[in-house]
Amino acid sequence: MNQPDTIPGTLRGAANVADSPRVRGIFSRLTSQSTAAESHASTSHPATRRTWRWLWLARVTWLGVATVGLISFFLSLPLNFAELEQVCTGSACDLLSLRPEHLPVLAAWGLSPAAFAAYGTVLGSVENLAWYAMGVLLFVRRSAKPRVLFFSFCLMVYGGGPSYQTLAVAPSSWWLPVTAYLFLGTTCCFTLFVVLFPTGQFVPRWTRPLALAWIVVQVPTSFFPDSPLSAATWPGAVQALVLLGFFGCFIVAWVYRYGWCSTPVERQQTKWVLLALGVLLLLIVARGTVGTLVLGGEAPPLWLVLVVGHVSVLATIFVPLSIAAAILRYRLWEVDRLINRTLVYGALTASVVGLYVLLVGALGGLFRSSDNPLLAILATGLVALLFHPLRQRVQRGVNRLLYGQRDEPYQVLARLGRQLETTLIPEAMLPTIVKTIAHALKLPYLAVRVKQGDEFKLAAAAGAPVGTPLSLPLIHQGEMIGQLLLTPRHLGEPLTPPDRRLLEDLLPQIGMAVHAVRLNADLQRSRERLVTAREEERRRLRRDLHDGIGPTLASLAQRLDTVARLVPRTPDTAIAELGHLKGQVKTTIAEIRRLVYALRPPVLDELGLLSALREHLAQLDQPEGLHLTLEAPEALPELSAAVEVAMYRIVLEALTNVVRHAHAQACLVHLELLDAKELCLSITDDGIGLPANLRAGVGITAMRERAAELGGTCQITACSLQGTRVDVRLPLAKE
Repeated sequence: MNQPDTIPGTLRGAANVADSPRVRGIFSRLTSQSTAAESHASTSHPATRRTWRWLWLARVTWLGVATVGLISFFLSLPLNFAELEQVCTGSACDLLSLRPEHLPVLAAWGLSPAAFAAYGTVLGSVENLAWYAMGVLLFVRRSAKPRVLFFSFCLMVYGGGPSYQTLAVAPSSWWLPVTAYLFLGTTCCFTLFVVLFPTGQFVPRWTRPLALAWIVVQVPTSFFPDSPLSAATWPGAVQALVLLGFFGCFIVAWVYRYGWCSTPVERQQTKWVLLALGVLLLLIVARGTVGTLVLGGEAPPLWLVLVVGHVSVLATIFVPLSIAAAILRYRLWEVDRLINRTLVYGALTASVVGLYVLLVGALGGLFRSSDNPLLAILATGLVALLFHPLRQRVQRGVNRLLYGQRDEPYQVLARLGRQLETTLIPEAMLPTIVKTIAHALKLPYLAVRVKQGDEFKLAAAAGAPVGTPLSLPLIHQGEMIGQLLLTPRHLGEPLTPPDRRLLEDLLPQIGMAVHAVRLNADLQRSRERLVTAREEERRRLRRDLHDGIGPTLASLAQRLDTVARLVPRTPDTAIAELGHLKGQVKTTIAEIRRLVYALRPPVLDELGLLSALREHLAQLDQPEGLHLTLEAPEALPELSAAVEVAMYRIVLEALTNVVRHAHAQACLVHLELLDAKELCLSITDDGIGLPANLRAGVGITAMRERAAELGGTCQITACSLQGTRVDVRLPLAKE
């Protein structure tokens, strides 16, 4: 009977809300945007004008539906109040329903069921208005973007308007408009939001027919619940199969879109929504667990109803807030940490509840009693003792799920060591390191580049690079020998402090491995050069013998035959020919000596290293004013042939450079034996020194290669005042 008076009053309230300064500001802003759009469209392309017309039409539609939803919301408040005021006496009561057991508690608090219902109505209104407010906020801030306009429409429709509880107690005349509104909000908008967020596009493409099919399936269920086409009339197994099929496809689409199609910004936006939905799902599971396992169907205490009610409202409000934050303010907060904590405490809550129920059941079976309060106290104490180690284990598990083994550096190092122990081939060392670290830290891309000269060459990689990878230097003994390239788990986001700490522990190990690989590569190249040099030497000897001495000896044999024929007939001619043959033989002997000298200077075999050096310094063609001095011990131990030749050749090449280029007045050649293990040579002059842009020529390169072939070193440096110094160290051959 009061309904005719209530409806005009509600309409007047809605009119007052529409006439408020805030709403007038919104409408004035929209009008100014539309006017600016129209003025811009009048001078733009016709397609642009059509776009702005559709956008203007969409905004008008949005405002119309928002007005209808807000009016219907206020109209449904008395119905929601009436439902909450009813006392539930059946076995199918909801956890938040008012029970007969609650009435004495309310009376003790000085409250009536009407007060309880009013408070519940206010909480529900705050929840709904939060959705509506976030929709209005997106509409005001980003309505020029079609996808944001659609998302704001979904939030507004879902929050404003009646609910399913309203439909249960509403008059029959309300059934069709309320059902249509609920179908629009909970089926159409929700389905399209799932497949379109955050890009506003159907990705992958098969989500378009999937969403359309789901909406079509829900039409008879919502409007014709008793028809054979309604899913409510299908067998339970068929309903479950259809539900799992559709939602499984939606989940696959979300995973595909997040992993392969989303940009870093879109991934960050998706995380916000997933976090909110995860919290809401966790609350739903917790409510079911409390209602079935803890309470066992009994009436919950009133304080628990209020706590669960408030938590439910907060968790539900978090969903529209997260959607708005994902669109407007996704960069302001670190969502990964929120996801981490949600997973940890969600899993911890489920574990604690399950453990409590298990302990109570086990202790009740052991003592054959389930009503003894001591059992609950004992189970609570055991759960309290296990809470801390359980939380640590759950935290480690969640961290490993999200971040890999970044919090377990010693395990990563131990695993890397085991992998390297089983890697016998040096070429497989860096690929093993890269794969192990990338798998342990869940990095999408990790690579090692080795410095070769002035360039960095890729040595090993795991995964595919996305965007511009981060570069970390690999340093060994103060020298930069390579780079570690990596892509963070989420593109565009910096490395977290735990990631940096672990990488700081791993970089020295990787640097040592890169240094070992470089040494192995240098050794391999040295061996290749030795083999090449040996083969080149053999080729030169073959060419000299074949093209020089061989033909000469062959011609000598032929001329000897000629002389033999001339002796009986013309002895004088034979004698003259023998003279020519003698000269040719001397030339051949000189060529053979040259070849032998190229293999090893004979002076070393005749005089030894020290005497050979003294003789060379004495015979050296010295320019005027250059004084050469040799300082050496009286005698040297027996040296290997390789060490003697290398030292002799290095001294000769260094002195040649001094004579030709140094313009020096004095040069000191100092040779000593160090601890009977190394033969040390230093050649110091007081010449003009090294040029600023020194490039190693053939002579300097040959000196260094001769020392390196024997495991020694050859360093050429400028003296502190003037001149140049050559330091050579050659290890003596071990017995």
